[in-house]
Amino acid sequence: MARRPTRMCVECEELTTDFVVVSEVHAGSGPGFNVYACRGCAPGVPRPPDVLELFDGMGAADSR
Repeated sequence: MARRPTRMCVECEELTTDFVVVSEVHAGSGPGFNVYACRGCAPGVPRPPDVLELFDGMGAADSR
């Protein structure tokens, strides 16, 4: 019998075999990683900002 993958929920910190990816963390050097949550916690996990949304608040003087 094959083992089912197990991940830790980012919210409740419980180990689960019924998980979903809630975000991806990108790295400038090397591979990034996925962030997982159990199905019960997943709807309440805050969505991380999109990198382009971070630049929306910059004024013209800030973008030199």
